[in-house]
Amino acid sequence: MNLEAFGWDSFFQRAFAPYEREGREPARVILEHKNLYRVVTRDGERLANLAGKFAWNAVRREDYPAVGDWVVIQVQPEGQRAVIHAVLPRRSKFSRKAAWTTMDEQIVAANVDTVLLVCGLDHNFNLRRMERYLVLAWESGATPVIVLNKADLCPDVAQKVQETEAVAAGVPIHAVSAETGDGLNRLIPYLAPGKTVALLGLSGVGKSTLVNRLLGGDVQAVQSVREKDGRGRHTTTHRELFVTPYGGLIMDTPGMRELQLWDVSDGFTGAFADIEEWAAQCRFRDCRHDSEPGCAVRAAVEAGELAPARLANYRKLLREQAYLERKIDPQAMRDEKEKRKKIHRELRRSSKRR
Repeated sequence: MNLEAFGWDSFFQRAFAPYEREGREPARVILEHKNLYRVVTRDGERLANLAGKFAWNAVRREDYPAVGDWVVIQVQPEGQRAVIHAVLPRRSKFSRKAAWTTMDEQIVAANVDTVLLVCGLDHNFNLRRMERYLVLAWESGATPVIVLNKADLCPDVAQKVQETEAVAAGVPIHAVSAETGDGLNRLIPYLAPGKTVALLGLSGVGKSTLVNRLLGGDVQAVQSVREKDGRGRHTTTHRELFVTPYGGLIMDTPGMRELQLWDVSDGFTGAFADIEEWAAQCRFRDCRHDSEPGCAVRAAVEAGELAPARLANYRKLLREQAYLERKIDPQAMRDEKEKRKKIHRELRRSSKRR
């Protein structure tokens, strides 16, 4: 197989060079099973599991391979299975705080070129949620693109696009209908050969239908949403990379009802560029944009240049980020301590065996 068609380039080749001298091979993770990974290599697809040393040294969830990762493998003697020895540096990663955990990073998509943030033009339309997605998308290193799906159900598409433009300056916005196919041709340029696109959004926004349309067949199962509130059930339960007829790759992801921030200090610059620009003009450098004198951000609100709801959401997300930063360092220390304990336990076992 031509790995370049799966996104392999000089960036990953340079990182792989030391392993190549050891006789290892590169592969890309296209599907994650419970304890196995499906990878694509120059010789085709294989199932792969983690090397014992790799699993031993992995402490946090982000240490493990994710769909989209390029990994270093060794093919087993029988030629069917492979062993993963390392994960190559990620060019981009879309991360969130893992659900139901105190402090852990979950990588939703790795080495993605374009993130399609899908929002439904029905009950799902929510500008505040879109701002949250944009913060994470800008932080990821990928290029965000907003897809307003279900245009066939919306009587005022132009108005919704205008409202979205107000919170996503400079971000391409496409109103489409996955059901009828209207507007989907505007998404094809993002699927150029060797490029990877990931779809992100809530359940029920039509991600799987979009994937099926772009793949030209019913690859992903789809379900209808409840008419009462537009909520959808989790149709997609895993992440998987598909090759499109246009040469690019596309990744569907499970709908995320919970999208907590994870280390997104730089993402605010892209998602809230207007507020950051006003904040630079505040009298005090540490202005909280609340009641401080000389606050340029509050002045913009009073002048009608900034929506109060957008400022409120900006401050809310900043509080989440500040809370996260207070927690990350202690958690990292605990992880490192646990890693050392594992090593000491193994040393004690080895000494007893001798």
